[in-house]
Amino acid sequence: MEDVILDVQDLKTYFYTDGGVVRAADGLSYQVHRGECVAIIGESGSGKSVSALSVMKLIPDPPGKIVSGRILFKGRDILQMTDGELQSLRGSEIGMIFQEPGAALDPVMTVGKQIAEAILLHKKVSRRQAMAEAVELLGRVGIPNPEQRAKQYPFEFSGGMQQRAMIAMAMSCG
Repeated sequence: MEDVILDVQDLKTYFYTDGGVVRAADGLSYQVHRGECVAIIGESGSGKSVSALSVMKLIPDPPGKIVSGRILFKGRDILQMTDGELQSLRGSEIGMIFQEPGAALDPVMTVGKQIAEAILLHKKVSRRQAMAEAVELLGRVGIPNPEQRAKQYPFEFSGGMQQRAMIAMAMSCG
C-alpha cells in the first residue's frame, strides 16, 4: 500500500547481558499511514524507546541487537541500509524527538548552532543561511526572542523550551 509510511513487522530487539537475554521488543508489528498519528504506549520498561530506537537503527551493538523482523520506511528496508544511507535518511525524512531533550542537546554548543548543523548536514546552504533558518524555526515553535535564544546554550532553556528546540531541529529538513 503506497500510503503506508512505516511498516514494522515482527520486530525483535534483544540485549545480551551478563544476567541473560533481555527481550526488549519481542514480536512488535504495526503500520503508520500517511497523515496518521500513532502512539506506542506502555508501562516503563515495556520496550517503547527500544522499538523507536530500532526503527531509527540506533540500538547500541553490543549489547543490543535487532535479531529479526523488518522495518520498511516508504518501502525501503531500514535494516538493509548502509550507514551512509541511514545518515541521509535520518533528519531529512525520519527523525526522533527524545523525551529528555537535555540529554540530546550538546551542552557546549549554542541551540541555534545545533539546529544549523542539522540543516547543513542535509541541505546545500551557507552557514549564514542555515543559522537564519534555525532562528526562523525557533520562532515557529514558539520560542520568544529567537534571535537572542539561538545564541544561548541548552542549560539556559527550560525543559519545555529544550523540547521545542528539538522539534525545530526535527522540522529543519522538512
